Amino acid sequence: MNAAVLHTLGKPPRFEAFPEPVPGNDEVVVQVRASALKPVDKQMAAGSHYASPRELPVICGIDGVGRLEDGARVFFAAPRRPYGAMAERTVVHRSRCWPVPDGVDDVSAAALVNPGMSAWLSLTWRAKLVRGETVLVLGATGVTGRLAVKVAKLLGAERVIAAGRNSQALESLRSLGADVVVPLGDPQSLPQAIGEAGIDIILDYLWGRPTEALLAVLTRNDFAAVHSRRTRLVQVGESAGPTIQLPAAVLRSSALEILGAGSGAVPPMGVIRSTYDELLARAGGGELRVDTGQVPLGEIEPAWDRAVPSGRRLVVICGG
Repeated sequence: MNAAVLHTLGKPPRFEAFPEPVPGNDEVVVQVRASALKPVDKQMAAGSHYASPRELPVICGIDGVGRLEDGARVFFAAPRRPYGAMAERTVVHRSRCWPVPDGVDDVSAAALVNPGMSAWLSLTWRAKLVRGETVLVLGATGVTGRLAVKVAKLLGAERVIAAGRNSQALESLRSLGADVVVPLGDPQSLPQAIGEAGIDIILDYLWGRPTEALLAVLTRNDFAAVHSRRTRLVQVGESAGPTIQLPAAVLRSSALEILGAGSGAVPPMGVIRSTYDELLARAGGGELRVDTGQVPLGEIEPAWDRAVPSGRRLVVICGG
């Protein structure tokens, strides 16, 4: 079979032949149809992610959409290494294959599930969003950030502040439910947006300098005196940098709590599955979608580092 095979960390995968997968106990072979090329896929292939492979070669891709031997159409996640999702076929534990409803096509499901689940579970499982709260999405113009704005509104957030570095893409977030949009290039925009109302939840897809600037605002004397409410910062991504300077006073002088969303904070399978079902039902009803572009599996190497417009997800077409 053909696949996107990674031989060297930091280099794009190559389209080439790879041995066929053989299923073990409770595993199934999936005929892959589509797999989204996500930032996490690139980070893992670059060796910069905590889950990057230690043994090579491997096939890239952590999830996708395909068909089982009985014809069932499924979304699948976490193929057994060295197999991955960007291949004509892969092998996955049966419990990690979930049905895709007829109203959601392969490309849409492949693009939506990973970022949609991340946004939904970050708000519900990690931040414990309560209806009527205020949510700030830091890094709102990317695929997951855009979904987070919409999901926050669907879950009952009263006020959603969308902050991002792409000022042109920010304005489009109003149609998704953003009450306020904040260009991060303006040093006064964040204090003005937060105002006296304060913030209950921060979903942080940036980290680095933007997060440092936000924390400086939240712990300023004039803000801390007014905003005594509990603020939960959920750290999800690091597109602006992997580290920050965190003064001890930030935590001692405020009601700020910092949480992480990732493999170290995985909810029970029942929660994951119910969230998946809700997400796909919303997608089938037209409430959630991702702007996509498509590329054939055979063109994976030149497409790997291709610039994609903010808010769009490239989907690798692995089979018909």
